[in-house]
Amino acid sequence: MSTYKEKLSILSEMIAFAKADQALKDTEYNFLFGVAVSLGIDKEIFDSLLDKQVKIIVPKTQADRILQFHRLVLLMNIDQERNKIEIGKLHNIGLGMGLPPSAIEQVLTVMHDYPDMIIPPEVLINIFKAHYN
Repeated sequence: MSTYKEKLSILSEMIAFAKADQALKDTEYNFLFGVAVSLGIDKEIFDSLLDKQVKIIVPKTQADRILQFHRLVLLMNIDQERNKIEIGKLHNIGLGMGLPPSAIEQVLTVMHDYPDMIIPPEVLINIFKAHYN
């Protein structure tokens, strides 16, 4: 399991990503707070991350990197709006985590095949498995 600093990093990265379009919508806030709760981060700390970013720590394991990428894909699609800035930023975050560029592109393409662009976790995992074999 992630350390407390890693959990704050996960949230901070997600918050920065949500603000890529210069606005944090209620749906995005609620999704982010749900992630915070699942990570064991209380509301006061979570809300403080909205104003200050902590140092981003790349998740150690490949599974944690893929999980974080999936969270970001879900976050991008939560408001039913995607723009080139968000897609480009998501792509760069994935590359920065060391994820295969071809897998990132496949996820961004395949998500359009699912209702509300919510790609099922097993589909996402299988995409990454295929690119690592």
